[in-house]
Amino acid sequence: MAQTLAEVTSQKRRMSVKIADTLLSECKDGDHPKLAGKWGYVGGMTLMALERAAQWNNNPIYAELVHRHMDALIESDGTIRTYRLEDYNLDMINEGKNLFTQWKRSGEEKYYQAILQLVAQLKGQPRTSEGGFWHKKIYPFQMWLDGIYMSSPFLAEYASTFDHQNSFDEAARQILLIERKTRDPRTGLLCHAWDESREQRWCDKETGQSFHVWGRAMGWYAMAVVDALEHFPIDHPQSGQIMGIFERMAQAIAHAQDQESGLWYQVMDQNGREGNYLEASASCMLTYALAKGQRLNYLAELDPKVVENAYAGILKQFVTEDEKGVHLHRICHGAGLGGKKYRDGSYAYYISEEIVSDVQMGVAPFLLASIEMEKMAGVEE
Repeated sequence: MAQTLAEVTSQKRRMSVKIADTLLSECKDGDHPKLAGKWGYVGGMTLMALERAAQWNNNPIYAELVHRHMDALIESDGTIRTYRLEDYNLDMINEGKNLFTQWKRSGEEKYYQAILQLVAQLKGQPRTSEGGFWHKKIYPFQMWLDGIYMSSPFLAEYASTFDHQNSFDEAARQILLIERKTRDPRTGLLCHAWDESREQRWCDKETGQSFHVWGRAMGWYAMAVVDALEHFPIDHPQSGQIMGIFERMAQAIAHAQDQESGLWYQVMDQNGREGNYLEASASCMLTYALAKGQRLNYLAELDPKVVENAYAGILKQFVTEDEKGVHLHRICHGAGLGGKKYRDGSYAYYISEEIVSDVQMGVAPFLLASIEMEKMAGVEE
């Protein structure tokens, strides 16, 4: 029998504290060894999760780690160490979400200038014929679900923070366009990517869609929608439409949920197929997005048990604890499409990627999901 929401969050120490403390315990010289000196999308998500953990748990120690890391990467003139605008890589936008908090808290000009560098990249980002961002300069005419998470919430927060209305329009354009291009009308789920040129071996030559629904890509997109919407004004012309496609997608995600475990598969349109497995990062991302969507009243029809069962499943199937802290298992180490070592988007490819434990690709969304579940449960701040 599935645990109730109160049961999965009623612990002597909040799970969000346990996860954040585990990350802190791994630090050396004031920074995490997997983050130190690097500007990247996984680190960006981890830092954002720690910042939210600091706010939710009223513990400035987590925020101090974020500040030390960001301060070391941003030069006095706003130059971002290890970042190259000319790569036009959407992944490199994601860590920039942490710049807003640093700028608001300190008022330092260097953080504002760093934000403007990333805005400049997006202004010049190569695009499809309908204005969709290429995922990277090296992936011509390709839109990936991953890239919407990297860029649209950043644009929406930039628009909200600096009253730049055109950036709301841009964020909405990217969210809506890729949904239209990647949605499978049969399942309502979104394929990992879309190639306008139809040149890649990983795509259907008629539709340009990649062949399968990768769980983590669905997670990226679901998080993108809910995180961007949080910054949108309610009277923006596309706010209601974005909420509408989020509601429709949430029902498709619920339909794809494994009923026994409450979790989601690595390849979401192939439940039960030999070799497929329940995967942690996707399950955490989807749990976070749906829980936050319910909390902010974006999802009117979703059964709350979908989220409750998912989080209970995460704790039961993927999580262990020992003297070193909390551990998350069954994480797909990484997956993509095309590239030098060509990834063909086949079912065999997605299930062949390495399965690992404790990488931040899974731990960060686990922390985000835990914070949302604690908020939903009414745990006292």
